[in-house]
Amino acid sequence: MPLDNKPESSESPKPSLKEVQSNSTQLAMAMELPFTLVGAVVVGGLVGFFLDKWLHTVPWLLVLCGGLGFAGGVREVVRRVRLK
Repeated sequence: MPLDNKPESSESPKPSLKEVQSNSTQLAMAMELPFTLVGAVVVGGLVGFFLDKWLHTVPWLLVLCGGLGFAGGVREVVRRVRLK
């Protein structure tokens, strides 16, 4: 005599196809968003770094372009999160 109230069949209910697709889409987005943000900052910083070397304005364009890259990265992350 079993002590728990489990149903007789031992099969677990399988998730529907829509649930699986939704979960995999969310996982893919969660793994992609940090790279989007960091990539924007790195690209902006590199552009600023090379412009500083070329124009001899040592830290200013690096800071400016890095900040613009950060703002663009945050904007892109917010845009992608709102779509889903």
